[in-house]
Amino acid sequence: MSEWLANVSERLSRATGVAFDLGFVAPLLQATLLLAFGWLAARAARRLTERTWRGPASQTRLLAQRAAFWTIFGLFAVSALRTFGFDFTVILGAAGILTAAVAFASQTSASNLISGLFLGLERSIEIGDVITVEGVTGEVLSIDLLSTRLRTFDNLMVRIPNETMVKTRITNLNRFPIRRYDLQVGVSYDSDLAHVRRILFGVADKDPLILEEPAPLLIAQGFGPSSIDLQISVWTRRENLLEVRNRLQERIHVAFTREGIEIPLPKIDLRDVTPRPAAGVAPTADAGPDPGPDEDPEAAERPDPDPDDAASDAR
Repeated sequence: MSEWLANVSERLSRATGVAFDLGFVAPLLQATLLLAFGWLAARAARRLTERTWRGPASQTRLLAQRAAFWTIFGLFAVSALRTFGFDFTVILGAAGILTAAVAFASQTSASNLISGLFLGLERSIEIGDVITVEGVTGEVLSIDLLSTRLRTFDNLMVRIPNETMVKTRITNLNRFPIRRYDLQVGVSYDSDLAHVRRILFGVADKDPLILEEPAPLLIAQGFGPSSIDLQISVWTRRENLLEVRNRLQERIHVAFTREGIEIPLPKIDLRDVTPRPAAGVAPTADAGPDPGPDEDPEAAERPDPDPDDAASDAR
């Protein structure tokens, strides 16, 4: 092909009088073909990995697909660059210094990358799970190499670094097929607790969404300031949890109203602790401040001496 391009260049030069050099066309065409074929081969490898994967975790399958795609495409990209005369021995020689510099500058990215691999191997969460991380609840959209993306119930996308996912506590809300719902109920101290128990279990037994096994459970929480606190716990399938939560409260309120069971409001007793005089004793008036130790209480009652009498006494 190189000889054919050289002949074409020579003929064009003779015909136009301008020097033509088409020697760069052969490497460019070869590199383009390598990249195109590499792209197709990488896509085929990704599809093959998707079809033949037998692992239970979907995020691990995605990581395997991406690894297969970029590995094959990277090999073809290196071959395409070699057609232009790139010498990778020099690059490999400087790889040590470059790797140290990049590792120092990308400590966080490296930590997220390793954490992403741990998440894929541990398989504690999968795509489609509803989880709670640091107060954020949402559905797992993807588990990438550096971060995990959640979609909240108000349709917001939250990106959480994989390092945070490994270090913090994760609550998986739909890992298991059934969930328990706990409802706290307070009844007045005048209520018949046996009758209250029958009412609560009757409401639970009539709901078809509440499972018979595990059976509903009633737990005494203690004596509150204005009520006897109870907790009824029922089990249901996770997809019915929200509906059971809404209808159980409504049906218990209706049953309590029908049976005359009071759900008391918080009560506060106020007492007046101001001292009051005993019956038949008149309150004493304020006599003013007590006299000091140097003051004569009778001096205030004696009249002032007359100046003339004082002078005659002196004579």
